[in-house]
Amino acid sequence: MTSSVMTVRDVANYLHLSEATVYQMARTGRIPVVHMGRIWRFTKESIDAWIEHSTEKVKAS
Repeated sequence: MTSSVMTVRDVANYLHLSEATVYQMARTGRIPVVHMGRIWRFTKESIDAWIEHSTEKVKAS
């Protein structure tokens, strides 16, 4: 299985957030990030899993 590697800009666009917000969320551990030296990368799979886990499920009426 191949993981799609994403940059901060990619994640910001994907989540419709600013890059500053993505950095802040990654710094505080709110979203999963991989540090490669000074470079921060994300995998699409980990972001999608984070979204799935973080999204409140709404029961249909």
